[in-house]
Amino acid sequence: MTEPGKKIIGRFAIVYILIVMFMGVIVYNILKIQTVERDNWLELGKKNDKKDFIVRPNRGNIYSADGQLMASSIPTYYVYMDTRVPALHVKEGRLFYENVDSLAESLANYFKDKSKAAYKRDIIKAYNQKKGEYQFYKGRISYAQLKDIKKFPLFRLGRNRSGLLTKEMFRRVKPYTTLASRTIGDIYADETKGGKNGLELGFEEYLKGTPGVSARKKVANRWQEVVQVEPIDGMDIISTIDVDMQDIAEKALLEKLKEIEAQTGYAIVMEVKTGEIKAIVNMDRNRDGSYSERRNGAVSDRVEPGSTFKTVSLMAVLDDGKAKLTDVIATGNGLYRFGPATMRDHNAHRGGYGDITLEQALNASSNVGISRTVVNAYGKNPGKFVEKLYKMGMNEPFELHIPGTAKPWIRHPNDKSVYWSATTLPWMSIGYEVQVAPIYTLAFYNAIANNGRFLEPLLVKSINQNGIVVKEFTARVINEQMCKPSTVKDVQKALLGVVESPKYGTGKIVHSPHVRIAGKTGTAQISKGSAGYTAGGKSHQVSFCGFFPYEDPKYTCIVVIREPRIGYPSGGAMSGVVVKNIAERITSIDTTSTIIDFKNDSTLKFTAKEPSLKPGKSAAIQTVMNTLNHPVTVPAEEWVRVKEENKSVQLEPIEVEDRVIPNLRGMGAKDAVFLCEEAGLRVNFSGIGKVVSQSIPAGTKVKKGQTIALVLAH
Repeated sequence: MTEPGKKIIGRFAIVYILIVMFMGVIVYNILKIQTVERDNWLELGKKNDKKDFIVRPNRGNIYSADGQLMASSIPTYYVYMDTRVPALHVKEGRLFYENVDSLAESLANYFKDKSKAAYKRDIIKAYNQKKGEYQFYKGRISYAQLKDIKKFPLFRLGRNRSGLLTKEMFRRVKPYTTLASRTIGDIYADETKGGKNGLELGFEEYLKGTPGVSARKKVANRWQEVVQVEPIDGMDIISTIDVDMQDIAEKALLEKLKEIEAQTGYAIVMEVKTGEIKAIVNMDRNRDGSYSERRNGAVSDRVEPGSTFKTVSLMAVLDDGKAKLTDVIATGNGLYRFGPATMRDHNAHRGGYGDITLEQALNASSNVGISRTVVNAYGKNPGKFVEKLYKMGMNEPFELHIPGTAKPWIRHPNDKSVYWSATTLPWMSIGYEVQVAPIYTLAFYNAIANNGRFLEPLLVKSINQNGIVVKEFTARVINEQMCKPSTVKDVQKALLGVVESPKYGTGKIVHSPHVRIAGKTGTAQISKGSAGYTAGGKSHQVSFCGFFPYEDPKYTCIVVIREPRIGYPSGGAMSGVVVKNIAERITSIDTTSTIIDFKNDSTLKFTAKEPSLKPGKSAAIQTVMNTLNHPVTVPAEEWVRVKEENKSVQLEPIEVEDRVIPNLRGMGAKDAVFLCEEAGLRVNFSGIGKVVSQSIPAGTKVKKGQTIALVLAH
């Protein structure tokens, strides 16, 4: 072997030996760490690894029957400053001191909670103390405000250089504010406690979701959070509430409450065939004279119903064959003695009704007429009357998914815990000595409108998760046929007479030229408990419960007003007028006619304005324009934007990229939410109409778990 060859081999040998030695050192240290130093390293790892942090899921939303958002959680933020970040301390804090003055001025001008000098003093103090989480603003801020703050001097440099920190929280909001507020319910200020009342509490199990688990680990002197178990967001609740009907009922009731300065008012609208509650209003007067929803009195306020209960008594005697509508009853001068007490008709001071038929007794709301009929039928065995009411379903407790629903109290003569006297049956027959919440009276009248099929009111249609129905609800049938069909027809006829009988009808004021209404008025004194009915002066509850349109009932409505201060208490003139207004307004919007029905009608004397088109799916826009006989050329792309020029409609494609936020401005809620969820976003939106702003600009790459806030307006 030549001399150069020997030198090369020698060099390779040296390199090989060095590599073997280096590998030996590595193996030695690995073995040392795994054996001798194992416990020390594990202990150090525990200090830099904090486990079992709860990852809070998003609470589910509550929607109206037509998909309008009724309650949702939107992100809010606490803002802090980590004054320890190295960038703020290099070169004797040059970056910090160059920006602190302008930062303090920006914060003072923006929040207006303290002066520029105070902000500057507090920030410098936190900097000198090297605070890791200095909360420079104490309140929560919105996402839009956070975006503004990130543009402030120093903070615009980013988290690593400025130390700006945020803590995301969620706030429960109701886009429609007062509409069905108490029925939808509230959550506790401490959001971890969940629902406080209403559907928020009744469906807490579904809305709250399942928390996840994360661990915080210290890597390169910085804490990083690693999600170990992903949270499962809460499910969405689809209620039966119709936003338009809810708005109609609330406005009609408030208008009357303010006019007569009443203490409390309830209004409920129920769909006859399905049992769905389309509107429910609970109003109480505040000290300043305003009204707000503070409790679910429409389902929890168990009181003596008064004359609306006379219809229950009428149904019982008719169905048991104890009387007929044409039977004549002697009411005399409007005064009649039952045992030790005298019953009075409302017109006794004018001489009473004399001899009238049973139907006229209901029309006129004659206490004497109804009570004499019931006592004649059941006086020797009052238990039969009560058992008839039980059999009809009047004592059946409802399961409404709203905590606090009051069970009816209709006592039996065999119940020895309460004294049954000679006056109990006659007074029970006209709505005293029984107690029911307004929603039970409504359900009974709905059964009359439904030809005897007694349905439990329904407040929730379904539970959804990610747009998929998990559980559906239908109204429970309390009694498939609560009385004979012939009895139902007789009762319906008598209730129509309450409104349309020119001589006896106590609800004549409820008559409407636009929709035919049948129902019953009620005016009752409010019991003060052991103090009786007159202690401190008389106070009244007035009510009206009925259904419309009479020919083919679609809705049942009850309005109950307590303690009116102005005017003579009247179930017709007060509550009945509210029902009339609700019925007329609902009828005006509840039409099945479509533009197809009108487009070929040459007798119409108006020119329809063409609708403005929102961006959306091209196929849907093409269908609308073809229906209006305005065909358009549709691009091949699935999503398009509308451009109108010289009275012509042009469709331009919208670029929709995977994991990229599109331009949503102008879109309806349905299309906007669909696109956002397709891109992997969580969506919170408020308002109605079309999208006018989006919290994350179009073209931004989507980050996992990111939430976008959309604002809609007309």
